Amino acid sequence: MGDHSHGSPNTSGTVATAGQGVEGEFQNPGLPPHRPRLADTDPRAEKRAEKQVAILFAISVIGTLLFFYAYFFIRLDETLGTLRVQNLFLGLGTAFAMLGIGVGIVHWAKTLMPDHEVIEERHEVRPEEDRIVAEKMIGDIVDETGIKRRPLIRNTLLGAVALAPLPAIAMFRDLGPLPGNTLRHTMWDSGVRLTRDPSGTPIKASDVTLGSAFHVIPEGLNDAENKLEEKAKAVVLLMRLDPSELNPSPGREDWSVDGIVAYSKICTHVGCPVALYEQHTHHLLCPCHQSTFDLTQECAVIFGPAVRPLPQLPIAVDDEGYLVATSDFTEPVGPSFWERG
Repeated sequence: MGDHSHGSPNTSGTVATAGQGVEGEFQNPGLPPHRPRLADTDPRAEKRAEKQVAILFAISVIGTLLFFYAYFFIRLDETLGTLRVQNLFLGLGTAFAMLGIGVGIVHWAKTLMPDHEVIEERHEVRPEEDRIVAEKMIGDIVDETGIKRRPLIRNTLLGAVALAPLPAIAMFRDLGPLPGNTLRHTMWDSGVRLTRDPSGTPIKASDVTLGSAFHVIPEGLNDAENKLEEKAKAVVLLMRLDPSELNPSPGREDWSVDGIVAYSKICTHVGCPVALYEQHTHHLLCPCHQSTFDLTQECAVIFGPAVRPLPQLPIAVDDEGYLVATSDFTEPVGPSFWERG
């Protein structure tokens, strides 16, 4: 500590070393005396702590198995109820898998591993000697953990660690080689009527007024075998603008009907639903990462992380005045992917 003057210029403060009791000087209290834990003195407490750690690792194993059960055996049906149940068990399984390992290791360290304080002076760096010292330190650490003489903890830990990464591998599996061709084709086809989501009621061109927006699904979706999977690809936003505000590119002049346009609702960033329509600016906004698409410019990206426009669905009017698709999307829907071509 540096000298500081207080009052008289001849007065200064100093720090005393441990053991000195000079009046007016600060004493170094040193480290408090080591207090042994209950597990250090009571064999029954040590055994109980070992079982507790093993139980926590076993909970991690059960959490991983719960994840796999939800992922592979809870089948999705036409309602969102099973989807909520699946997501609940996927989350609980992942949480127990991670928390079991994390809390178990912390409890192991606090109750069974040595807790003595060590002070080591810095020494000169000598690579060969450092290697020998490092090997000895690793050996000492392994010995201090007691993993060699605690097979119950060792085996449950190995089981938990071996299973914990598997849920992530199962989820990453969906990234490749998928999607392949699965995003290139939807239920839309020539003559398929546009219907309201979720009722499935067909939409007439006269129902779509200026400034309005409809959430649309293809006719027959509610009766499809894989309803949720098909809806995730085929859901569409339908809006009507003043035809003079549209700027169709060559070849797309007949993709709209009197200012009525239809675009994929699935954001081209990570697949969130683009559900916000600003009527005055004619902007579509993705609420997840704020990607913004300009409806007057064929849904070109004007802000945010998305890298390509929303795919447009070509539409027309049938003999009864109902809006129908004239084809499927001409490009893959949803996020960009390496197999898009």
